[in-house]
Amino acid sequence: MATPFHDLDDYIAIPRLTSLALAPDGSRLVATQQALDAKRTGYVTSLWEIALDGEQPARRLTRGAKGESGAAFTATGDLLFVARRAEPGTSEADAKACVWRLPAGGGEAHVLVRRPAGVSGVLAASAAETVLAVADTLPSATDEASERDLRTSRKDAKVAAILHSGYPVRYWDHDLGPGAPRLFAVEGAPLPPKGEQPAPDGEAPAPADVTVPGPDDERGTRDLTPDAGRALGDVDLAADGSFAVAQWTVPEERGASRSTLVRIDVATGERTVLVDDGVGGGDAGHPLISPDGAWVAYVHDTRTTPTEAPRVTLRVVASDGENGTGGRTLVPDWDRWATPAAWLPDSSALLVVADETGHAPLFRVPLREGASAADVVRLTGEGAYSSVVVTPDGEAALALRASYRFPAEVVRVDLGSVGNGSDGGADAEADAAVTPLRGPVERPTLPGRLEDVATTVSDPTDPAGTEVTVRGYLALPESASSDAPAPLLLWIHGGPLGSWNAWSWRWNPWLLVAQGYAVLLPDPALSTGYGRDFVQRGWGAWGEAPYTDLMAITDAVERRADVDETRTAAMGGSFGGYMANWVAGHTDRFAAIVTHASLWALDQFGPTTDAAFYWLGEMTPEMAEKNSPHRFVADIRTPMLVIHGDKDYRVPIGEGLRLWYELLASSGLPAGPDGTTPHRFLYFPDENHWILTPQHAKVWYEVVEAFLAEHVLGQTRALPDVLG
Repeated sequence: MATPFHDLDDYIAIPRLTSLALAPDGSRLVATQQALDAKRTGYVTSLWEIALDGEQPARRLTRGAKGESGAAFTATGDLLFVARRAEPGTSEADAKACVWRLPAGGGEAHVLVRRPAGVSGVLAASAAETVLAVADTLPSATDEASERDLRTSRKDAKVAAILHSGYPVRYWDHDLGPGAPRLFAVEGAPLPPKGEQPAPDGEAPAPADVTVPGPDDERGTRDLTPDAGRALGDVDLAADGSFAVAQWTVPEERGASRSTLVRIDVATGERTVLVDDGVGGGDAGHPLISPDGAWVAYVHDTRTTPTEAPRVTLRVVASDGENGTGGRTLVPDWDRWATPAAWLPDSSALLVVADETGHAPLFRVPLREGASAADVVRLTGEGAYSSVVVTPDGEAALALRASYRFPAEVVRVDLGSVGNGSDGGADAEADAAVTPLRGPVERPTLPGRLEDVATTVSDPTDPAGTEVTVRGYLALPESASSDAPAPLLLWIHGGPLGSWNAWSWRWNPWLLVAQGYAVLLPDPALSTGYGRDFVQRGWGAWGEAPYTDLMAITDAVERRADVDETRTAAMGGSFGGYMANWVAGHTDRFAAIVTHASLWALDQFGPTTDAAFYWLGEMTPEMAEKNSPHRFVADIRTPMLVIHGDKDYRVPIGEGLRLWYELLASSGLPAGPDGTTPHRFLYFPDENHWILTPQHAKVWYEVVEAFLAEHVLGQTRALPDVLG
């Protein structure tokens, strides 16, 4: 049976959900959806209202040509969002992102806030009229007029130069500077436009029909962080709108930095430090203010060393700043890395998400002092949860749930069905009822089945040889059997601190399953969801336990009757690409290897990545040399497909360029006398670490499928015509 995974054009056209927003009174739920644009070269976001009773279909609210994002409800139920829309006198290309307001009672959306360089985010208090906006601002700008003049001057002079005095200078796929985000308070209460009439169906019309309100309907802004520089990070706003809590980056010597938490008074802009470990200390992030405003939950990471993996803990701190420099750890004996998702309405407990054995369930963690891991209640079973919101009565959580069996979908988690007397614990039986709600798109039909697989390995880091369980998922074609065993593709995840536990549109095994492969998705040492000791096994020794884990679980899967151990390949991206390179230099068991955005020469990678100071906490120069794949280039005898994007600043293009040249010049399978080679290099001049545009994602999979078909299946498959 044909599925969307059998045709790449069908696959890239599947809409995808990204986030949720809930009205303060719990009456309305809005989801953000990405869908392929008309040219099939990008994705456009739109906002959809989800029926809370699960009966009615989702209803589209916005139809902007450039899309809408960052949905947030005001205390009165108006829907705010960020969008770039052409207005009279402004072309689509010159339009800046503004905060738009869609009235609760229906009618047309209008601009609430605009800034000279646009707005990147909006926050609204749930019990007050306070609205905050985040906007990029030039360092020397003193007001909107000077900001506008400075940007016009740069544009007219065609100057793109950026003068740096600190570190870092770029991030993932974009340059930092000259502007940086600041936090602004929106002045005045958001009032309806004069003479506005509700639209018949309560939906926002297409942008061409938007009535742009006059200046009296827009709101000015007040800069709360004029001295922020590049310090401002994640922000949360208190329910009463009186203060916000922000992640605040503090520079240190030798290019290092640390993340602190600060309280920002909305009336005055005064900052109070809530959490700061001091020079050389850990980082605080993901602030989440309790509904009563008394507490701030956050994640604390210790600073790593080459011999010590991070210790990630869930903490709370008093929001009034009385503790001064830190908070207290919730359930200190719980060996999971949790991220705060939502508070219960009475501020008695947190809902958190934490990786756990191939899932990322929802857990309830009590606020009270003295609580232990035995008091943690796992609420959900299968899937990875995100964008969690809680209804005002505390009876339910609404969230996005995904797994490798289905992409993100909207679900209701019935918190009232959880027994209050449960012993809980990380391994407790999930007992909350989970009900899917009707979203804008149905689950796609899969071309196969997904199974859990596991094996045991003798831990090479333990002199006693303690056995460790290594698990993963195996995606198989429905046709795979002892009579028709499927060729095997080992797909190694990135991170390295991560897990194959949630659907990925970028790294999707079902496209290869549709081509007849069994795809192994293992979680080796360094993976999350198995306790800190499992991470520590591979820390600073990437080529040891992670490699032996991967080979052991591959061995176990190859012993299955429905897998063909004579036709195998390996593939990975980022850290997974590093491991693919390491595998290539340490075994010839695979017929082909695909390495995407991969680390090749660790001595070169360290000082050129966008976060070099962090790398110093991963490995010493001696450890980097020992674990660097480039040292084993002469032992590579397997055809390799190298893939890299030029705008990848996390793993810079120099890694891919050096790998490509050394494969041709120095490997055990070098270019021949006539220059021919079985290796290939797929280069994307304008893509980053992930290859995000749909047309290039399609080319990526087409080239990967053709390369694997040639070397694993012995088939010749045509390459995309668009490659020339």
